Amino acid sequence: MRKSLYVSYLALALLVLFAGCAYSQQGDQKAKGKTMKTEPKFEIIKTEAEWRKALSPEEYYILREKGTERAGTGKFNVIKKQGVFLCGACGNELFTSNTKYNSGSGWPSFYEPIKKEAIHEETDRSYGMVRTEVMCGRCGGHLGHVFPDGPRPTGLRYCINSAALDFKDKDSGKVIDGAKE
Repeated sequence: MRKSLYVSYLALALLVLFAGCAYSQQGDQKAKGKTMKTEPKFEIIKTEAEWRKALSPEEYYILREKGTERAGTGKFNVIKKQGVFLCGACGNELFTSNTKYNSGSGWPSFYEPIKKEAIHEETDRSYGMVRTEVMCGRCGGHLGHVFPDGPRPTGLRYCINSAALDFKDKDSGKVIDGAKE
């Protein structure tokens, strides 16, 4: 009888210990800004070597390493032509020139994407800040961030790197690469 009671207590103690470890690991993940969720599934999947081959060094830095260009240096910050802004990595249609505006931030700014599925948003806790990262909904390339300080009708400011974009001119149909002159 005493032995079975001892075994029961030992089993209960192990159960509590393992449950506590699992809870602690989940708490550690949340404290580090990570969530316990599955990764999004993107239509276009390439190895990092394939991305390096397909993109310029600046495009790779921004789209794959989540970098940013210096404010005021991107070629699409002041473009006034009519057309569609595309993902510089996969050609996905992201924003129209009708939703572009001058935010004064130094980066091309838009108040809404072409369609909800065109982009993917995730919480970004890097550099001691909490922001919403904007990624291409088709290939997962980093585009920039979205902030709640934009104009009507959405009140959003999609602050996007020129080097992460291409632009298809409405009149000529010509595609302009945002990272190349």
